[in-house]
Amino acid sequence: MGYNNIIVVDGGSNDRTVEIAKSKGVTVVFQRGKGKANAIATGINYVKTPYVLIIDGDYTYPAKYIDDLYRKILEGYDEVIGARVYGEGYSFMYRIGNKILTAFFNLLFGVKLRDVLSGMYMLRLESVRDALFETKGFSIESEIVAHIIGTSGVVTEVPIEYRKRVGKKKLKVLHGIKIAIDMIRLTWRYNPVFIIFFMGSLLLVPGIILSGWVLYQYLTTGVKYYVKGILAAIMSVGGFVSLALAILSLYFKRMEYRLRRRLMEIEKRIKEYGKRSES
Repeated sequence: MGYNNIIVVDGGSNDRTVEIAKSKGVTVVFQRGKGKANAIATGINYVKTPYVLIIDGDYTYPAKYIDDLYRKILEGYDEVIGARVYGEGYSFMYRIGNKILTAFFNLLFGVKLRDVLSGMYMLRLESVRDALFETKGFSIESEIVAHIIGTSGVVTEVPIEYRKRVGKKKLKVLHGIKIAIDMIRLTWRYNPVFIIFFMGSLLLVPGIILSGWVLYQYLTTGVKYYVKGILAAIMSVGGFVSLALAILSLYFKRMEYRLRRRLMEIEKRIKEYGKRSES
């Protein structure tokens, strides 16, 4: 079996990773910078094939699912994620945190994924050639997905097993908070309309509070605060309109993504029909 298409990115390991990998004929490259994001960015520069599989080297992702991801991406997708739905690799807190972050990403980008942070996924190389790779560490998976769906790509998932990690888990609660912040930054880059209107919708909070105060003063003391009442009305109406537009922007984003998937399916059927006609 040949291993010439396997690339191991070494980030300065002090075990026998490099020695063992080279003994198997695997290409070993040394990453630029530190962290997972730099490791992936480094490795992609050495890929010569149309598709690339990225997989964490901690035993948690079984290689037996590679064929499933490959068959799926040949249908025309730009990324196929191995969604971790089976196995004992998740602790309860880790599972809850992943669900929250995935739901948050789905809200921001108008998609319906189950595991946006999976460390096993296959990419069509051209879909990420122009990615900026600006986020660091464990946010890189969400940046790749955001880049693909933000540049007219289509992402899907394949259910996989998730095994217990060999060695100590590096992901902490603070990493989860940073990932959420990075997702907001990615939204500003790939879906800025939602962020702008969402920020405007925050006017609802002081608007409602001030409106309640003005009404309370009028009912209890009979004093009419005209200027503050007008200001409260402006903030409330502006916040409500912004909220409605933010929701509308998400709806259009979701509709755009559905149309892409539908067009991909139509293109696939046309190709299949053409092959049958030729035969």
